[in-house]
Formats: sequence, C-alpha cells, structure tokens
Amino acid sequence: MRLGHQFFRFAVIGAVGFVVDVGVLYALRHAGLDLYSARLLSFTAAATATWLGNRGYTFAGGGKRMAALHREWFNYVLAMGIGGLTNYAVYAVLISSFNRFHSHPWMAVAAGTATAMVLNFVLARRLLYQRGD
Repeated sequence: MRLGHQFFRFAVIGAVGFVVDVGVLYALRHAGLDLYSARLLSFTAAATATWLGNRGYTFAGGGKRMAALHREWFNYVLAMGIGGLTNYAVYAVLISSFNRFHSHPWMAVAAGTATAMVLNFVLARRLLYQRGD
C-alpha cells in the first residue's frame, strides 16, 4: 500500500481515537475526576480504539501480528507510549498554562494528538506492522 494512502487511513483511525479520547475525558470529568487523571484513562481508551482500527484497517496484512491479542495490544500501547508521552505533555502544559484550554480540554487533546500523530505513524509502521518480506 502506498505511504500516502496508509497515512490517510492512519489519520482516519486517529480521528476515531480522538472522538473516543474526548468522549471518555468529558465523561470522566463529569463524573468528578480531575483533568489529568481523566486524560490518562481516556488516552488508554483511545489507544485501544486506534489499535483495533489500525490492525484491521490501516495496517491490515502487517507482518508482526502476535498470537495473543493482549500481547499485541500491550506492544502497540508500549510503542505508542513515546507519542503518548508527547501527546500528554502538550495536553498537560496547555491545561495548566491557559484557562481557555482548561475550560475546553478538547482543544488541548487536539493539540497533543496532532503533535504526536506523525511520530506514532512512523513507530506503528516501522515497529509493529512491517511486512515480513
């Protein structure tokens, strides 16, 4: 599959992950959790959603599938952890520094997600879903 087409698919799945991330974040915030703890949980939910989407849509037929799904999920979340830390750092700085982002945390999620998207794509493509040619 061409790189541009694959990146487009990755971005589509990322958009789904963004909706999951923001939805869970707002639900947890409404339930009384602080924005930092809620984001850790919402990011985990989003990472799970993007793992499912990327394994079945973006990188379908990738060569490094694990026999056990839980192991594949763990490796995905671990590889995405670098991008995830970048994502969370941008989010946390914006939330703590600007009232507008604290009042509207979806904007901080968007900024963190955009910052980490390219890094996550490269890591997923290189480390997780290489073809076994």
